[in-house]
Amino acid sequence: MSIFNALYTADSGMNAQSTAFTNLSNNIANSQTTGYKATDTSFQDFVANSLSSYTGQAVSDGVGAVSTSQTQKQGTISTSTNSLAVAISGNGFFDVSQVSGQATSGKTSFSSEQYFTRNGDFSTDKDGYLVNTSGYYLNGYMADPTTGTLSSDLTQINVSNIAFRPTETTTLTMSGGLSDSGYSTTQTVYDSTGQKHTLQLDWTQDSSSTTTNPVWDVSVAGADSTANGDSTNSTVSVDSDTSSYKVTFDSSGNLESVTNATTGAAVGNGYSGSAVSLPITLSYTGTSSSSTVPAGQSIALSLGDFGSSSGLTTSAANSTTPTITSDSATSATYEGITMQTDGSIMATFSNGDTQLVGKIALASFNNADGLMAVDGQAYVATSDSGSATVGVVGNNGTGTLETASTESSTTDLTSDLSSLIVTQEAYTANTKVVTTADSLLQATIAMIQ
Repeated sequence: MSIFNALYTADSGMNAQSTAFTNLSNNIANSQTTGYKATDTSFQDFVANSLSSYTGQAVSDGVGAVSTSQTQKQGTISTSTNSLAVAISGNGFFDVSQVSGQATSGKTSFSSEQYFTRNGDFSTDKDGYLVNTSGYYLNGYMADPTTGTLSSDLTQINVSNIAFRPTETTTLTMSGGLSDSGYSTTQTVYDSTGQKHTLQLDWTQDSSSTTTNPVWDVSVAGADSTANGDSTNSTVSVDSDTSSYKVTFDSSGNLESVTNATTGAAVGNGYSGSAVSLPITLSYTGTSSSSTVPAGQSIALSLGDFGSSSGLTTSAANSTTPTITSDSATSATYEGITMQTDGSIMATFSNGDTQLVGKIALASFNNADGLMAVDGQAYVATSDSGSATVGVVGNNGTGTLETASTESSTTDLTSDLSSLIVTQEAYTANTKVVTTADSLLQATIAMIQ
């Protein structure tokens, strides 16, 4: 190998060590950057005559540096004071977007480019979007504000203008005194999706009723209509075996016995002081415009206790007009959001209830190390990484989430500082080769002077 070859080799060595120095300095600078993935430097030699001849020993004639970033190397997960921060434990990436400008309507507009990051240090911006410290907006699946049903469309998570959805009705409580003229009323109930429905309740005295043991026939039926402001997504009906009952009172006007008018089965044990409720089973049928048909629903119509005047009685024991109250919560003040380990984003309200707002999306890749890094600890997909597979937390090996936590940089300061010394010495040694080769060339030139 000639002196000139030595110069070229030393020059390539200086360039390779410069690359290593750049990577090390970048790692050290980002040692506190949330979600940063450290870059490693590998070296490879170049052989000058490896293809020119099959005889003799090939001679190395240079070196090259290759930068690699292990994007799926797990960083340490640390507790954060930010309640909206989430860290991924596993191989997934947050699917995020970047702002492309402001639309004329004043709404934020986003680029169609998909980005991926491990930086889960999110907070809400002025418009209610979840954005991380690098300015990337979190994508996921929003819940329908009326029904709470999760959409399958990937979009930016927004937590502004959240309204309370009425909670599912499980118990109706009836009290007061029944008069001889009977009692008829409509009652609003809410299904599991928060949709409003109407039931018709009728109390009429049975023809066999006596003063000693007055008997009342109870019927319950669905009465949904747009006139009542009920949802047009589904219509309620009452199952036939829970739609009619016979309620018997004693001569004092207190509850004595209850039977199912269809099956003849007794409801409750009839013991004085024990509670009695009429079980009502509801079914739902969708309409042509239906987007969500709720599952069946069970409601208990509580009448009070046997032998007691504290609940429903006849007018002989209670002169108060019958009333019905529901356990549904219909209004509450929005207080904020919380992150869940399954990726659910829950709204919290003043009455202690929580309701689903959306769900975080995570992405996975066949070769995550093939992603191309961009500013802000983010990546874009390449032909080497393959396309992203996006879904909910846990799908496709994306891992789990840790709430109120962030993922630390994977920089190993101790190792990098040691490598920095080695890189410095290697670079200096290459410069010595250059100065030595220069001295040899000067000596060669001096021979002919």
